Amino acid sequence: MDWSDVRVFLAIARSGSLGAAAKQLGVSHPTVGRRLQVLEQSSGQPIFLRTTQGLVLTDSGEKLLSLAQEMEQSALAIERRLAGDSAQPEGVLRISSADWFACYVLAPVLNELGRRYPLIVPEVIAGHRLFDLARRDADIAFRIVPFTEPDIVHRKLTTLSYGLYAAVGSPDPEPQGEGVGLITMSIAQSHYPDVQWLQRRYPLARTVFTSSSRTVQAQMCAQGQGVAVLPRVLGDQLTALRLIDPHEPPPGRDIWMGYHQDMRQMDSLRALADLASSMIGSQEGR
Repeated sequence: MDWSDVRVFLAIARSGSLGAAAKQLGVSHPTVGRRLQVLEQSSGQPIFLRTTQGLVLTDSGEKLLSLAQEMEQSALAIERRLAGDSAQPEGVLRISSADWFACYVLAPVLNELGRRYPLIVPEVIAGHRLFDLARRDADIAFRIVPFTEPDIVHRKLTTLSYGLYAAVGSPDPEPQGEGVGLITMSIAQSHYPDVQWLQRRYPLARTVFTSSSRTVQAQMCAQGQGVAVLPRVLGDQLTALRLIDPHEPPPGRDIWMGYHQDMRQMDSLRALADLASSMIGSQEGR
C-alpha cells in the first residue's frame, strides 16, 4: 500500500462515503470506488461494511486504520519539514481566525505582509472551527482559546477590550433589562464570559438573536434588534453603533497565536508571526 492508497483509505474511513471522500480528495467518485476495490483485493478481505448509514470499518479495517494514521503522521511531518525549507518567503500561507479578527485586527498585518513579501499568498480561513495544525488544516491560527495540543508553539499576543453596544438613536436599556433584546453568541459558545456577563447584567432581558459570527451580531445590533457585546476593534468602527456605559465594560479576551513546531522554519510563517507579534502585540487593551 503506497501513500496515495493510504489517503484514499483514510478519506473513506473519516467521511463514511465514497462521494464525500472523492470531494475531500478532489477526484471523481468512480476513481475512489476503483481504488477501494483494489485495496480490498490486495488485502484479501473486506475493509469496509456497506450499511444504510454508509461505509463502516470491519475488524480488519480497524487494524489497518491505526497503521494508516501512523503513516499519515510521518508523511505530514515530511511535508511540514519541506515547507519549512523554502529559501524564499513565498507560496500559500493558510491562516485560521474568526471573521471579525481577520477583518479588523489581522487585515493591516496582512497588508504589511504583502507589501514586504509580495510572493506570499495569504489564505484566510474565517470561522470558529479549531483546526488541526498537526495535519496542516491551517499553517497558523489566531484564536481566543489557548492551545493545549502537543507540539504547538503558541503565545499570547494581546488582550482585546470588549464593549456593550446598541444602535445609534436607540434608548438606553432599563437597569434590569425589561423589554431589552439580547444579541449573543450561539448556544455552542454560550459559556463565553461576555455572554454570561450580558445575561447577568440584564436578567429580565430576552435573547432575540444568536450567531457564532461577531460581524453578524454587529449588523443585527445596528438594525436595532437589541444590545450586543462586541470587540471594541469591531464595534468602534461601525458608525451605526454606540457604546453603552464604557465605565463598566464586559470582560476582555486574550488573543493567542499558534503553529506546529515543525513549521518554525517556514519563512512565510515566520514573517507573519513576527509581524503579528509586533503589530497586534502593541494593541493591548484596545
